[in-house]
Amino acid sequence: MATARPRPQVMRLTEAAAERIKSVMANAERPIAGVRVGVKNGGCAGMAYTMEYADAVNPSDEVVEDKGVRVLIDPKAVLFLLGTEMDYKIEKLSAQFVFNNPNQTSACGCGESVQLTPASEHA
Repeated sequence: MATARPRPQVMRLTEAAAERIKSVMANAERPIAGVRVGVKNGGCAGMAYTMEYADAVNPSDEVVEDKGVRVLIDPKAVLFLLGTEMDYKIEKLSAQFVFNNPNQTSACGCGESVQLTPASEHA
């Protein structure tokens, strides 16, 4: 009998991203189940990453537990985020989450929007 191949984790986090999410969750005004990450249509390059507090885990969410942090992936975003590394960068004039995504084909000049292609389901 063949055994099913384990599903790859959709996304991984750097230590910096995990520490920032822990800090954000600890300072939230209400209890939250995790941070939900997704993508939406918009911007000059076509899509933008989204992040929001999640009050509960939806049955269709892809749950990523990494470095002591729970990240919920919107089911519509899974194929766009496969293989992505989420980082948190602090620079002189900004601090932000950065998505190092192998499915990204281009980005706009200001970095707010990206062009993404879905990953192969068989990868």
